[in-house]
Amino acid sequence: MTSSSHRRRRLLLATLALPLALAGCGGGGDGGREDPTPPAGSCSVADQKAWLTNYVDDWYFWYRISPRPDPAPYTTVAAYFDALLYTGTSADFPSDRWSHFQSTESFNRFYGDGATLGYGVAVTGVEADGDATRPLWVRYVEPNSPAAAAGVLRGDEVIAINGTPVASVIASDDYGALTAGQAGDRLTLVLRRGGVDRTVVLTAVVFNLAPVRGAAVQTSAGGRKLGYLQVKDMISQALPAMETAFAQFKAAGVQDVVLDLRYNGGGLVSTGGTLASYITGTRGNNLAYAWLLYNDKRAASNQRFEFSALASSLGLPRVYLLTGPRTCSASEQVINGLRGAGIEVVTVGDTTCGKPLGFLPSSSCGQTYSMVNFESVNQRNEGRYFDGFDASCTVIEDFTAPQGSAADPLLAVASGLADGGTCPRLREDGRAQPLALRRAGPRRVEAGERQDMIPR
Repeated sequence: MTSSSHRRRRLLLATLALPLALAGCGGGGDGGREDPTPPAGSCSVADQKAWLTNYVDDWYFWYRISPRPDPAPYTTVAAYFDALLYTGTSADFPSDRWSHFQSTESFNRFYGDGATLGYGVAVTGVEADGDATRPLWVRYVEPNSPAAAAGVLRGDEVIAINGTPVASVIASDDYGALTAGQAGDRLTLVLRRGGVDRTVVLTAVVFNLAPVRGAAVQTSAGGRKLGYLQVKDMISQALPAMETAFAQFKAAGVQDVVLDLRYNGGGLVSTGGTLASYITGTRGNNLAYAWLLYNDKRAASNQRFEFSALASSLGLPRVYLLTGPRTCSASEQVINGLRGAGIEVVTVGDTTCGKPLGFLPSSSCGQTYSMVNFESVNQRNEGRYFDGFDASCTVIEDFTAPQGSAADPLLAVASGLADGGTCPRLREDGRAQPLALRRAGPRRVEAGERQDMIPR
């Protein structure tokens, strides 16, 4: 398939004729609240299960068609939570593979402090796809992390994880060792670079994220000025760096912008809306960036997020986005929102993850529950892209090339397209097929990944 437009189902126009229309990219009213249901009366298992029952019946997007199991047989809250999730009995929606919960401390650390606990190294587990004959590469290293301090680099080949040969790790498709449970946990990696193996031992700590990186003005082979920017996390801490980058782009008179969202799993709707607004300029005036549509019980909570008027916006008719299977949720919303405003969005890379849904997180007993609460549509009522957005030009990523460098094939192709070039043909090599053609069904979230769309 060469386009995802046929995958986006138009929703009933009447759906948008609901009472609450919130102006401004940040929403309004009570859209920022994170506890739609008061916490459980006590933290006993029985009271927490009762709280979950009420929460699902009140706020869950699929409350009408989700299971209604008797809570009594479930001895843990986690088991009961899993039993409550919608299992895909409707032709309109796939099973709920997104709802989850985490410690409130972890949630607040990420969305409040812009920080995370861990080692800061991410690998190509999705791309290995369970094939133990494939190499496992380091694909991303957080700049402020223990991995960065130890000199771990993108393009390092992973030979062993905590003493387990990488072939066994890939065959089991289990990368849980890369996720730290608490500060002080240790991760031992054997890495190969330039034919030389070395062992690094990483100790998990809390570190600040760097959600925006790589801002640069580049010149294409055809002489066009391109603004390039990596955005990894849609959190509020990204906003100052975004403003600095787009002010730089505007001062330089860039003609095209390449936004690198290949590892962006989402986050705040408002941050994604701000990023999109730097592209639209006045083209987005009075247009909805996104409508968030809740279940019929909570229709009064429906929200409209508009494009913002920003001094550094560029007002471009077209933008290039580098995408892949980790481009998810609030970062896919950028694609949908821009297209709804009539912006040509050229995606280069691979098919996105397919999550047009979001959460209004609610906390109880030290856990924050992110259950699917709403779906997102754009100005033209387009949404439900559960198969993801196909790449306009499919390009296989080279994990040995620095992200955003001249050797990065995704950026090189985007630059060529900006010059009026054509999309190169893929090699006739099964191993070089895009992930979307190799992998069927949902995948687990890798260490350090999030798939969030949160209405603030």
